[in-house]
Amino acid sequence: MSGPAEGPTGEQWRDLIVAVARELAEVEGWTGVTPRRVAERAGIDVGDLYQHFADQEALLAAVAVCAFADLAADLAEAGAEATGGPGRIWPSVASAYLDFAYANPEVYDVMLALTPDLALGAHGVPAAPQGVLVELRAALAPLAEGRDPDTLAEVGWSLLHGLVMLTRGGRLRPESQEAREEMIAERLLRWPWPQAAQSNANPLGAPHAVP
Repeated sequence: MSGPAEGPTGEQWRDLIVAVARELAEVEGWTGVTPRRVAERAGIDVGDLYQHFADQEALLAAVAVCAFADLAADLAEAGAEATGGPGRIWPSVASAYLDFAYANPEVYDVMLALTPDLALGAHGVPAAPQGVLVELRAALAPLAEGRDPDTLAEVGWSLLHGLVMLTRGGRLRPESQEAREEMIAERLLRWPWPQAAQSNANPLGAPHAVP
């Protein structure tokens, strides 16, 4: 005879709570994600939720870390599936980043706006946020041309994040969305720029025409 069935482990409960919070946020926004609402949807008492997450901030941080891990996995998959040589990895990874950000706006906000303690370089930051930078760095390394790959990855991340937030805020021309994404993926981070190579101009001098 088999013994009594074992209930979910603490880790499984945490995963369930995080998944419920993510789903609720995408439907109702983070203002609707309260411990009571999450507990109701997860089918547990709110007191049990607090056994796994001390407060709202702890729950948000757990959601963000999980989402960072998912994003890093998406970027790694995009990089592995890129064809056409190392120089084609960045366009594929950039596209995967934008797909994730636009498909998960509320989760994206908790990753990069609502959890400031997860900043890169901060003491004790979990590995998941760093994993995203690692994938961006790997994608951009073939384009570095002597530049610091970590700094280049930070610049690439900044461009993608700025594009996401300005687009979501309705601040940019909708008809130029494809052109902006193509410029970031294909031209802005490549070096030397075609104009600079042809004219031997100082890249820090007079601005060049848009590539």
